[in-house]
Amino acid sequence: MVWDSLLARLLAGAAVAAAVLALDGLQRPHAAVPARAQMAAAQYQGKAVDAASLRRADQGDIPMPPGAAAAHASSLLVMPAASPQALTVFWFSGERESGPLVQIAASQLDRASQVWSEPRLVVNRHTVGAQLGYGIRRLGNPVAWLDAQGRIHLFVVATGWGGWAASRVLHLQQESPGQSLAELRFAPQRVLPLSWLFNTSFLVRNAPLPLADGGMVLPVYFELGVKFPAALRFAADGRFLGMVRMSRLHHLLQPTLLAQGPQQWVALLRDTRPDGRIAAVQTVDGGQHWSDLPDLPLQNPDAAVAALALGPGQMVLAHNPQTQGRNRLELSRSAEGLRWTRVETLALGLEPAEFSYPALAWVDDSLWITYTVDRRRLAWQRFAPARGLP
Repeated sequence: MVWDSLLARLLAGAAVAAAVLALDGLQRPHAAVPARAQMAAAQYQGKAVDAASLRRADQGDIPMPPGAAAAHASSLLVMPAASPQALTVFWFSGERESGPLVQIAASQLDRASQVWSEPRLVVNRHTVGAQLGYGIRRLGNPVAWLDAQGRIHLFVVATGWGGWAASRVLHLQQESPGQSLAELRFAPQRVLPLSWLFNTSFLVRNAPLPLADGGMVLPVYFELGVKFPAALRFAADGRFLGMVRMSRLHHLLQPTLLAQGPQQWVALLRDTRPDGRIAAVQTVDGGQHWSDLPDLPLQNPDAAVAALALGPGQMVLAHNPQTQGRNRLELSRSAEGLRWTRVETLALGLEPAEFSYPALAWVDDSLWITYTVDRRRLAWQRFAPARGLP
């Protein structure tokens, strides 16, 4: 009787996953017009940045909220050039991952002093749940974007029933007149309509790809039974325009996007298989269609990766270069996003040490990297081109 019940539950779960895949795309619009990426053009002292010349210039820890025992999944947002703040970092923080006290925290890097501010909790699940009209059990994985009007949008993983696989992507928008940390406030817009099954099992993790029209493409992923990446298209004012599945494979998570050209992009992905390698998918028509590429020769221990294009032929990647454990984090460079050369070891320790979930941003002549340390705190490193190198 017990085995019959267990088998029935397994078959029911498989049926749910199959139904989700069969009905994938029926509820949501499909972005009809190919997009053009905003091509990065990072410079240092008036010249294009050479990723091979990057050297560690400084490092430290992000201040944590008082009493917070856990921190994870940081996201970096480059602030407007006229802002006193150069960067805002968002993450989830609380007593433990998935704990009832977890909130979305933020800190800002002062442009003049280069000092990170004391953190502030900017999204509370109880407040957001009351505004939406239904309860939220846990929050995680914030990803920020600045729209064409200069407003901050925040996309957050939020769950009701179930674990992370039953998550939804919650879209919040800045409602405060200013963007200093002391006054920054967000109001929920809606849960993104990504799945016919109550919009569940879609999650967000990595930064969006900016588009030439002021909009963006937000990478997300599905993980109920099967796992696959998808790309969401947003207009310059933050309107959701559609969704495209990025892979037919069933073991890929957390895509990070790189523009090889205006309409040719590659996404690198976390691989959930044993002895996995970083996977890749590509589009050559501005996100309308995606095709799977061969796995990269880079090992992946079922861990998040983060990539950033600094300019034509200048790309960087933060990743854990092993098939087991996350006790080593490296920075690599590439000309096209598929063949990578090590630049620097960012962090190294003995297992069970963990350095994971990196985020990257270029601002004020420097590459900034944040990452999780042992799920307890966030660390940062700043890289700058070495003087005298081409």
